Amino acid sequence: MKGAMPILQPASLQAEDLRGVWMVFFATACVIAAFVYALIFYSLLRWRDRGQTKMPPQFKQNVPLEITGVVIPLLIVIGLFYVTYVREVSNDALHANPYATVDVKAFRWSWTFSYPGRNVSITGTPQSPPELVLPANKLTQVNLYSADIDHSFWIPAFLFKRDALPGFPNHFDLTPNKIGVYPGNCSEFCGLDHALMTFTVRVVPAADFERWLSRRATAQCCHGERAPLGAPVEPRASARQNAAIVGLRCHPERSISPLAKCGVEGRPSGARLARMSRAAP
Repeated sequence: MKGAMPILQPASLQAEDLRGVWMVFFATACVIAAFVYALIFYSLLRWRDRGQTKMPPQFKQNVPLEITGVVIPLLIVIGLFYVTYVREVSNDALHANPYATVDVKAFRWSWTFSYPGRNVSITGTPQSPPELVLPANKLTQVNLYSADIDHSFWIPAFLFKRDALPGFPNHFDLTPNKIGVYPGNCSEFCGLDHALMTFTVRVVPAADFERWLSRRATAQCCHGERAPLGAPVEPRASARQNAAIVGLRCHPERSISPLAKCGVEGRPSGARLARMSRAAP
């Protein structure tokens, strides 16, 4: 979808809805512009200089015309306000049971994308922007936070932008409906590396999304990319015992050893864990 104009090819259900607002405004602007230019050219032709010496007809007021010039613009503004309000209320409404939830934290100068309950978290840097993975045709609730100053979360293909303000979380729903990769960035100037505060959004089928979450959680849990959020770690336990504790949080669905799922065969008993503890440096 690179090079495509988002207004012509929106990539989410919410964007398709908001595109209608853009089109209404654009059509209204075209009609008004055509009317104004028609009056200008009519005046140029009708009242052009014909070499006459007398003054053209003069008048001080035209009440019907003045009333019309006030009422019609007022009706146009009310109509545009109504169209905008209805669409915004619909798009700002949060659904009770989203398919997925993503916590987005903005900080100087990158982003952290966390998937609550899935033990997956991706943190970027200005030199290595993070990737937000979303399921296609599924509702995702986004919880937006700021760790320091004002930022703004913007995905042009979704026709959506929302401020990330410290101390004031924002929440909204997204339903991507086109598979692909889309750019995103911070649209609120936030300091030195603001221009590098970018990210990408990858929309994949729901089945691929679930597989990606599973692989990512396993990698972060078992291969040390990042400890799962909220995993209890005992300060006096050995490294292997803590690995077992963390692994249980990663793999609660089966009653086998988390170390076995990470490549260590067997199901260690309490005695074996004790031996592992003594053997650990």
